[in-house]
Amino acid sequence: MSLSKRKSTIGKFALLSMTFAAVFSFNNIIMNNIEIGISAAPMFFIATIFYFIPFCLIVAEFVSLNKTSEAGVYAWVKSSLGGRWAFMSAYTYWFVNLFFFTSLLPKVIAYASYAFLGYEYMFTPLTTAFFSTILFALATYISTNGAKLLGPIISLTSSLMLLLTLSYIVLAGGALWGGIQPANPITIEAMTPTFNWTFLGIITWIFMAAGGAESVAVYVNDIKGGHKSFVKVIIVAGIFIGVLYSVGSLLANVFVSREALKFTGGSVQVFEGLAKHYGWSVIFMNRFVGIVSFTAMLGSLLMWTATPVKIFFAEIPKGIFGEKTVKLNKHGVPARAAWIQFLIVIPLMFIPTLGSDTVQELMSTIINMTAAASMLPPLFIMIAYLNLRLKLDHLPRDFRMGSRWMGICTVSLLIVIFTIGFFASTFPTGANILTIIFYNVGGIVLFLGYAWWKYSQYEKKLKLQQVTEVLTP
Repeated sequence: MSLSKRKSTIGKFALLSMTFAAVFSFNNIIMNNIEIGISAAPMFFIATIFYFIPFCLIVAEFVSLNKTSEAGVYAWVKSSLGGRWAFMSAYTYWFVNLFFFTSLLPKVIAYASYAFLGYEYMFTPLTTAFFSTILFALATYISTNGAKLLGPIISLTSSLMLLLTLSYIVLAGGALWGGIQPANPITIEAMTPTFNWTFLGIITWIFMAAGGAESVAVYVNDIKGGHKSFVKVIIVAGIFIGVLYSVGSLLANVFVSREALKFTGGSVQVFEGLAKHYGWSVIFMNRFVGIVSFTAMLGSLLMWTATPVKIFFAEIPKGIFGEKTVKLNKHGVPARAAWIQFLIVIPLMFIPTLGSDTVQELMSTIINMTAAASMLPPLFIMIAYLNLRLKLDHLPRDFRMGSRWMGICTVSLLIVIFTIGFFASTFPTGANILTIIFYNVGGIVLFLGYAWWKYSQYEKKLKLQQVTEVLTP
């Protein structure tokens, strides 16, 4: 759709709401608190200022450069690095989603037990992987056959999650004001990060939590007021989310100690502690928070089961994959590709169980890998942006992130941080060496190697067609 025929229909508040829904999750506060305690509080705000906002502006510049492309990742990278790297970038977004499922599925199961039982029923890692397989099969079937209620459900649950977060901050702050001694002391020393290899690996979780900018920035041409309004809203949204993450992290251990929190049900645990302090019904609180979290994560699971598959296979050039693989069913979803995705995710779900004695260890392994893998797509975009400002800065666009040298210096710093974080997360200290080799390293090499080979085959096919056309009279 051309911009001349396109109407700006998104208001500033709507964009602010979409940004919050795309980026914020209370569970991110818990995951990072488990790993680095309340030192996550300042790191969240730093990540917001030095990553989320600059990355939003980088994507906004790519959108401005590719006005008629509807701001797809493939088009952004292609405009700077060409077709092969554009395909690799689009592929990594789908590839990262595979690991996202392995961290999301166990959480859905855990919050389902809170929603229906009022407490978390503890499964072994193998049993968790087994039930995750059944749940993912069901999600794949539903998502490929249409899920019309997803939008309203996700909108409702994101609103409830914001209300829960603000309520927790106010009530936990009130408890501190009333003289409660927090389960873990809130001190400057506790908030000061320990800069070592382990911390560098965990910081990727912080960046992952602040991620989602690329999904919001695609609306830069739809917002009333254009790029100027977008930049203002995204900065306000980024600061608001950063403050929310930071304050939430600071108060995460008011009622429950960091050592007692779990990856799978930590969000419910902190509200359980809040309920005990104020004398409210624990079972009611657990079920309410469990229902909100379960519904939100189930909706997210259904949405992400089909959407990335559809975007990836619809965006890339025809001919890279077979016609049956990319064929859309009557609901507009490439069903065969979705089931191929299912068959790939299941081994990724079971492999970490081999080196995990508990679900907590299982979640630590797969969330760590999800964080590492999630850094690949923005890394591709950053490299493409660096090349844009270095070699193609003459290309016309309505919006630029400052001067040429400001853009180069900003993105270069981000690339260095992301590269270090990626390697630190891929090779975490204390992890099972076999898991690192076969899961962390092997998974990335296998999937990216396959993508490189697939595009090479596509190029050979194109050259053969060109030669045939030339020789054909």
